[in-house]
Amino acid sequence: MMNSFMRMDAYLNFLDHRKHRSDSGFSFIELLMVTAILAILASAVMPLSQVTIKRQQEAELRNALRDIRTAIDNFKDAADQGLIANEALNPDNEGYPENLEILVEGVPVADNSSGRQLKFLRRIPIDPITKSRNWGLRSYQDQTNTSTWGGENVFDIHTTSTATSLNGTAYKDW
Repeated sequence: MMNSFMRMDAYLNFLDHRKHRSDSGFSFIELLMVTAILAILASAVMPLSQVTIKRQQEAELRNALRDIRTAIDNFKDAADQGLIANEALNPDNEGYPENLEILVEGVPVADNSSGRQLKFLRRIPIDPITKSRNWGLRSYQDQTNTSTWGGENVFDIHTTSTATSLNGTAYKDW
């Protein structure tokens, strides 16, 4: 009897030891559930990050368009006020710049022998949607619904992207 009691006691000690050992880790099911929950959370975050990136690109596009359009307007104002030397202006251009590079390179100031130039932009901004400096241009003489530039002057600009914004409008119509 004593022998069977010792065997039973050893068996119970073995089970007790095994029980404590299994409590110290995670089961496969628990690990699988945690992985599934993390995958679901990650899949919910991905679209939000993509929308955030697109929203940031749209804000950069608005800023770039505003900067260039402001420079074009400042050039036109300077031409109308007679601040730009006549030899730098083409009379057929209605006071608008011939191209975007003139806004960066500058034009000579009227009645100034020192060679001073008026500059309207530090550099042509990069279009954040197309990742290039190739902007769609429109001249004062172009029709309002045309998509090609006549080449006479630069009256307005737009992106060359055919994508649509988060609000459903085409970027080229901004």
